[in-house]
Amino acid sequence: MKHLLIILSLFLFSLTIISCKSSDDSKTTTDNTTTDNTSTSSSLYVVVGESGTILTSSDGNSWTSRTSGTSDALLSISYGNGVFVIVGGNGTILSSTDGINWTSRNSGTSNLLIDVTYGDGKFVSVGRDGTIITSTDGTNWTNRTSGTSYDFIGITYGNNLFVAVGYSGTIVTSSNGTSWTSRNSGVTGNLQRVTYGNNLYVTVTYTGTITILTSPDGSTWTSRNPNTSNGLVGITFGNNLFVTNGFSGTILTSPDGITWTSRTSGTTNELQGSTYGNSLFFIVGYSGTILSSSDGITWTSSTSGTTSTLSQVYIFSD
Repeated sequence: MKHLLIILSLFLFSLTIISCKSSDDSKTTTDNTTTDNTSTSSSLYVVVGESGTILTSSDGNSWTSRTSGTSDALLSISYGNGVFVIVGGNGTILSSTDGINWTSRNSGTSNLLIDVTYGDGKFVSVGRDGTIITSTDGTNWTNRTSGTSYDFIGITYGNNLFVAVGYSGTIVTSSNGTSWTSRNSGVTGNLQRVTYGNNLYVTVTYTGTITILTSPDGSTWTSRNPNTSNGLVGITFGNNLFVTNGFSGTILTSPDGITWTSRTSGTTNELQGSTYGNSLFFIVGYSGTILSSSDGITWTSSTSGTTSTLSQVYIFSD
């Protein structure tokens, strides 16, 4: 069924639009949430996707194609310590200091890498068959033991803790990205992305009974009722608001991660990834869908210039 194919086939057709916020070791940075008060002088948006696609833009409207040097699907991107890192199919990792010129790196694995984040002075990427790899520079990577063979789909960093989520309710946590501890999620559905905000970790499911899980510490998780039967795919936090999105154009918002309200997206396309930055929420999805909102309630569609699936958003400013 469609919902079972989303992650297993991401590497065949997904795109990622990302605007990455500059960070250093003193700032909490996740794959889809930024908590930096640095003043903004310029922005760079980076799109990565199928067949090695990389596009860049300074305004989110006009895009330039960049040479990736690979035909593998590119799935996720993060930024830290002056380096951009992209991960994707067949263990692909690319790094760049400017978002324009990219160099292939040896990940040490041929497994599909699905998500990557930066925190505590290191990059951490997760993927198929319980893969977790780490790097302090985006160039040299070390394989870590996750303790599971289930696919990981999302990872975030917040409050000095990495949290990775995946298939069959899998959740593992680590304070250093090296040693990982399994946690009981209380669900068997596949967990998608995960975020951190307002002293709360939040993750969502897109299979089985649709639920949202919250945790104050990454160890003890509580199931919340999102009041939707549509699978949830993306989750972000910004401006004291959690925003999640998913199948059939679903968008839900919550100020506390507990009580959720449905919002009108203006589309029935499946919505994939979301982020907050520069005082705006962004959500992307199928058929090149890009939505933006200043308050998480009223959403405006933008022209992406592509009909391909877009899977994530993040914002970079310096």
